[in-house]
Amino acid sequence: MGDTASGQAYLDCIRRRREEILARVDAALARSGRAVDAARVMAVSKTVGVDEVAAAIEAGYRFFGENRPQELIRKLEGLAAREGLAPVRFDMIGNLQKNKINAVLGRVDLIHSVSSLHLAQAISDRAKRRLAEGALARPQDVLLEVNISGEQSKSGFEPDELRRTIEELQGLRGIRIRGLMTMAPRGDNVMAHRTFAGLRDLRDELAGRYPELTLEELSCGMSEDFEAALEEGSTLVRLGRVVFDPAFELE
Repeated sequence: MGDTASGQAYLDCIRRRREEILARVDAALARSGRAVDAARVMAVSKTVGVDEVAAAIEAGYRFFGENRPQELIRKLEGLAAREGLAPVRFDMIGNLQKNKINAVLGRVDLIHSVSSLHLAQAISDRAKRRLAEGALARPQDVLLEVNISGEQSKSGFEPDELRRTIEELQGLRGIRIRGLMTMAPRGDNVMAHRTFAGLRDLRDELAGRYPELTLEELSCGMSEDFEAALEEGSTLVRLGRVVFDPAFELE
């Protein structure tokens, strides 16, 4: 970020922006009659460096998301080398290739992007191996990515596919299903609401059919549509540009 003066200016900026984001989160929750602590904000750090993440920690963020294992490791190592930073949590939010699973296990709390039965099986198999070796303390917590909008460009389970495979997914012993994740079409507020409501309705349906399932997390909503997501039941919004880019304009 350059010299001390520019670093302080950036910190001041993202601190002010954080206050504005949290105020908008609270307002969106209030509009939908939800409790003020019903959702959390994740700072998606995939496009910024260690300096920016350190500034975000100083500004008050404690929860971050990365979409590439190599970037996750770089951020964790860079932050570990700095003294005085508060402890933080990282999640994996991007598409996860099978050959990168081992790099993620034990480093993240939650994998948001389990988009197929095959990927879930692969994560479970590797996690069970780590558990048997004593290298992992518990099964890996995951979210199931669902393509609610039906866009061909998006990955994830089709809703009917998830209905067919949920029992098999539930039986995988190396993972613990904690909820669902989706992304909405960009630039269409009506479709955003419809997509997020669809995820909530699918969660409610599955929870009713399988009461032993724990589906408390709905990960949806990004910089452009997080308020719509919160109004429809999101428990976790993933914010990147609105957090880290001073030029991003909140509408």
